[in-house]
Amino acid sequence: MPETISMQKAINQALADSLRADPKVLVLGEDVGTLGGVFRVTDGLQKEFGSARVFDTPLAESGILGMSVGLALAGYHPIPEVQFDGFAYPAVNQIISQIGRMNYRSRGTMPMPITLRMPSFGGLRAPEMHTESLEAMLAHVPGLKVVSPADPQQGYHLLRLAAQLPDPVMFLEPKPRYWQKAEVDVASPGELRGARVAREGKHVTLIAYGAMVARCLQVAELAAEDGIEVEVVDLRWLKPIDTATLAASVAKTRRAVVVHEAPLTAGLGGEIAARVSAACFDTLKAPVERVTGFDVPYPSGDLEDEYIPNLDRILFGIQRVLTYKKLGA
Repeated sequence: MPETISMQKAINQALADSLRADPKVLVLGEDVGTLGGVFRVTDGLQKEFGSARVFDTPLAESGILGMSVGLALAGYHPIPEVQFDGFAYPAVNQIISQIGRMNYRSRGTMPMPITLRMPSFGGLRAPEMHTESLEAMLAHVPGLKVVSPADPQQGYHLLRLAAQLPDPVMFLEPKPRYWQKAEVDVASPGELRGARVAREGKHVTLIAYGAMVARCLQVAELAAEDGIEVEVVDLRWLKPIDTATLAASVAKTRRAVVVHEAPLTAGLGGEIAARVSAACFDTLKAPVERVTGFDVPYPSGDLEDEYIPNLDRILFGIQRVLTYKKLGA
């Protein structure tokens, strides 16, 4: 039976079901055991499954990921947690040089079934280094898969899938959406590979992922009041990118706006725009627009409100592509 729960609870349930389904699944990280995680996503797991399968680690991200590499080589499927995305930097060497490359370097004899859970993105007005948007850096690393759920249904099923893959998956959980409640049907995952159309439309395509999907759906509601039908595509898999779904949507609407929190320069939106432009070059009525964060360090506190793309900035992006006129036209 479908149940209305928060994303926090959905991910907790996905972890519990993964632990039940596979004795090789382990959950580890700072405070994931006794405390249940800083966001209580792992609450109750150690009590049910024991400290041998759900356990706390020292406060050393390089150690957490290094330990996960060893566990994966020993045949386990570790699901480590980095408390905040901004804490992942000390473990970049392990992520890139070991987790991303081990399978390749061993010609497939040393798979890396690691699912790294990383509370990501802004919206909580947290202190500095507690909020980042690392998806472009992670997606750039060969060997890694990168995914970000937008709602509780996606949170449950995408994590369940990631916990069964033989590949390393960077699972970016949108922190501000942890308390969003929605219906979750654990028996009906639907198609989990690639992107999904979260809202049908015909005038312009909004492409987003993670926390920005909900904001783009709000924008679509506002635009509908003026007769503009916005199609919202939830990218979900940031690597590999589902170019076919993006191209099919933009071929229909002939206009696209990409929305993400990370800085503009070298952000994932540039890769998305390039793919959409190449696939839909002959039918696009305007250049692909990007509405993003600014080229500054991710701010803390109240300055987040100025940094994160808001409803007005996204609406202005839509307006720019709808009113674009080619030179000489």
